[in-house]
Amino acid sequence: MKNVLAVFVVLIFVLGAFGTSGPAEAVRGSRAAESGLFLEKVSGLHKDFIKGVDVSSIIALEESGVAFYNESGKKQDIFKTLKEAGVNYVRVRIWNDPYDANGNGYGGGNNDLKNAIQIGKRATANGMKLLADFHYSDFWADPAKQKAPKAWANLSFEDKKTALYRYTKQSLEAMKAAGINVGMVQVGNETNGGLAGETDWAKMSQLFNAGSQAVREADSNILVALHFTNPETSGRYAWIAETLHRHHVDYDVFASSYYPFWHGTLKNLTSVLTSVADTYGKKVMVAETSYTYTAEDGDGHENTAPKNGQTLNYPVTVQGQANAVRDVIQAVSDVGEAGIGVFYWEPAWIPVGPAHQLEKNKALWETYGSGWATSYAAEYDPEDAGKWFGGSAVDNQALFDFKGRPLPSLNVFKYVDTGTPFKN
Repeated sequence: MKNVLAVFVVLIFVLGAFGTSGPAEAVRGSRAAESGLFLEKVSGLHKDFIKGVDVSSIIALEESGVAFYNESGKKQDIFKTLKEAGVNYVRVRIWNDPYDANGNGYGGGNNDLKNAIQIGKRATANGMKLLADFHYSDFWADPAKQKAPKAWANLSFEDKKTALYRYTKQSLEAMKAAGINVGMVQVGNETNGGLAGETDWAKMSQLFNAGSQAVREADSNILVALHFTNPETSGRYAWIAETLHRHHVDYDVFASSYYPFWHGTLKNLTSVLTSVADTYGKKVMVAETSYTYTAEDGDGHENTAPKNGQTLNYPVTVQGQANAVRDVIQAVSDVGEAGIGVFYWEPAWIPVGPAHQLEKNKALWETYGSGWATSYAAEYDPEDAGKWFGGSAVDNQALFDFKGRPLPSLNVFKYVDTGTPFKN
């Protein structure tokens, strides 16, 4: 009886320590207590699988005084730290002209071509390839917003198509001239129903092809990716892939966002990506994912997760975050050879200062564009950025703590190949 009682007490302790997420997470958590972090090896992972991160905000963060460290606590170039953690690809968003007439940046990293080249050079210097993510907008492009750049606003469709082609080709030529190892290009960002102000799929398809042609001419070895989201919506990806096929769109990779809070099950993700890969002969990947490690807000600007109504399948802990990333990688690997990679979105978008120094933080966000939007963005995006401009909404989803020190979960990118070692 004593032994039964002891087992019961231990079980209650384990479940209490690791939340109510179920037996699998409890086992993972209890084993993590032995080694600091426990991750199972991803089965079927091929050696050239893309283990990427999007660090588009990094220049603005560094200009705001943010420093990053290695595991020993010494200041170190974040690109070196990422490489040491197993990252082999860097993604960077590119906006045409994220500035007002007076040169004030819209924020979100002020990610124009100049900043993208800086990031690409640092990635290449550390042995990582670059994914150039063209939004074809002057600020954030997503399913709700696909606004054409200011310079394209009054162009005819044919002239817009030419402008997109030229902009893409000239940008890639500038990157290559800078010695950047560009491995992939996204022609648009989360283009579920729009691209550069166009919402008709016949016109969107022509724009996709204009971008694709530019990539092919700049370097035929660069992969062309198209990026969509909401895999949880029944039939969405099948319809999009068929529409692209019907309009003869030239591309290599069908990329999806997958945030566990919003985008359904991993089983469904694998299923819809497998269907696209098998039906149309495309490579598939996850272009964006992330998960929380803490519920704390680091900079005084509200975070996007966790919130009531969101799906939290993992504990809000460092271990839970690592499990979430590992399982997305497994889901893409389960597609087979066509499943080529996963990118973590903004793992370094940490606070520019503590939450209690909000006014100081606001000044840094406005000056350097290190928050998601500045007040200057109101001229271009009045309904969203114009009302809610501010700091990082994902500092609690970073793979670095609020002080710039790497979390153990950053090492998920190397541990998926081997699993984590146990301490004796």
